[in-house]
Amino acid sequence: MTDSKKQRQRPVRSGKNSSPDQPQSNTPLVEQEHQRVGVFVDAQNMYHSAKNLYHARVNFKKILDTLVGGRKLIRAFIYVIRTESGEENAFLEALKKGGYEIKDKDLQIFPGGMKKADWDVGMAVDAIILSDKIDVAVLVTGDGDFVPLVEYLRISRGLKVEVASFGRSTSSKLKEVVDRFVDLGDDPKKFLISSR
Repeated sequence: MTDSKKQRQRPVRSGKNSSPDQPQSNTPLVEQEHQRVGVFVDAQNMYHSAKNLYHARVNFKKILDTLVGGRKLIRAFIYVIRTESGEENAFLEALKKGGYEIKDKDLQIFPGGMKKADWDVGMAVDAIILSDKIDVAVLVTGDGDFVPLVEYLRISRGLKVEVASFGRSTSSKLKEVVDRFVDLGDDPKKFLISSR
């Protein structure tokens, strides 16, 4: 066995126990260094979770480094919404330096004042497009709307799917259907930046 194919045990806290036919949880993940990883980050979901739960900002670089570990990163996308003021420009520059490819769109404001800021379809399409080039899809979100995507990637594309987010604001169904759930809330200081 070559060095690149050595396996290492990495215990990760997951959701509930499951049968062998279901996604594994509460068991150490056998992380293989030759695994090709794609990371898809729902910046809005993570921003609001961190702000509401911890009154802090997310350290997206630390999240990326931790989730990829010793595996081979193929692409890391982060999905953001641009505002008219452009106040997020420094943040976007930091994300690029941290290893992310930025996917951005303008905030939609409809007559009557309703606002829409959502990248769900874009994230799903990118994950499906990249699915033949990766072994593991890592979704950084707590949004239960991604359950059908997880099921498709696991069943139809044969990928391992991992989700990382703050457990208290994560859909219970999403936790159940993934191969691994990483609760960033287990060590929030590691993944947060104080807003002060």
